[in-house]
Amino acid sequence: MTEHEQPRPAGEKLQKVLARLGLASRREIETWIAEGRVKVNGAAATLGQRVDANDAIALDGRLLKREEITGSVRRVLIYNKPDGEICTRDDPEGRPTVFDRLPRPKEGRWINIGRLDINTTGLLLFTTDGELANRLMHPSYQMDREYAVRVRGEVTEEMLENLKNGVMLEDGPAKFTDIKEAPGGEGFNHWYHCVVMEGRNREVRRLWESQGLVVSRLKRVRFGPVFLTSELTMGRWREMEQREVDILSAEVGLTPQALPAMKEKTREKLDRLQRKSAKPIEVRGKRVLRPAKDEAGAESARPSRTPRREDAEQRAPRGPRKEGGERRENGRGTPVAERPNDVKKRQPRPSVELADRPARKPRPTAPGKRPPSGDGQRPGFGRKR
Repeated sequence: MTEHEQPRPAGEKLQKVLARLGLASRREIETWIAEGRVKVNGAAATLGQRVDANDAIALDGRLLKREEITGSVRRVLIYNKPDGEICTRDDPEGRPTVFDRLPRPKEGRWINIGRLDINTTGLLLFTTDGELANRLMHPSYQMDREYAVRVRGEVTEEMLENLKNGVMLEDGPAKFTDIKEAPGGEGFNHWYHCVVMEGRNREVRRLWESQGLVVSRLKRVRFGPVFLTSELTMGRWREMEQREVDILSAEVGLTPQALPAMKEKTREKLDRLQRKSAKPIEVRGKRVLRPAKDEAGAESARPSRTPRREDAEQRAPRGPRKEGGERRENGRGTPVAERPNDVKKRQPRPSVELADRPARKPRPTAPGKRPPSGDGQRPGFGRKR
């Protein structure tokens, strides 16, 4: 080593070590360090601090185990995000999130690589390796993002040149590195495929809006070397294979890492979760109980249910016929000929009286026929029993 060369610091940066565990992205971990949530050997950590295998690292008072630090797993999911989901873990308003459909990893947690707003659909990547997520999102690695966009309005060649040369937005200059018109659309609706190199908030929409146009639909179809194929329908996910993870890792300069062996039972469980992920997520609203009485204490306007007929219980079952045509005794031991007349000729129960009109007189019922129900409908149709 010459006198002009500086000795290389020992160890690895703390935020890089924690990101590799899948706890969060490197940027989020830097925020944790600034807030004092991370300690090294009992002292509060600092940004840029380097650690080695002998240092004790604690997060929110929990000491990380040595095998957690050394044995990280690099898994990647491809997800076709539907409309109406947000890219956050917890939402105070109770809206569905992109994490609701994903399987729970055995080690670490899923980190979303970039974000899509609530009205944007399409390709979204998740990984358990925070270092991979950080490199894929960092502008220095130039990971291009391709979108299919439907624009409402008349698009001129001058507008397309402006978008490719660059326009000034609220947070600085921005541009599309490529724009191509796609087939489809009618009238003032036209489809385009455009590419950006950054993942700024609503960048694609704001670029088109700078030319006085409105984006009616937006879908991400590619992220770097990863394409969204037609086999992955809306709301479904799949896990990348070893070869795909290695290609994605090589794009950002990471060495390949073998995926852990998966048991057959675990694989079957993932297959069931994949099939289930295509189903829509139910959003539960607040339960509102209907009061039985109003503020004045009177009964509600909902009519009461008609009680069941009590005289049906008094009806004696008919016995089987003999060979000569006479009936045998019924199940209660009383001959049919000796049944009382009030059971033979039953009077129908009067219908529910309304306050503004008198009760309707029941129609005469022929002997042996069952009278109509109180609401004038056949039993089992139109009303609950």
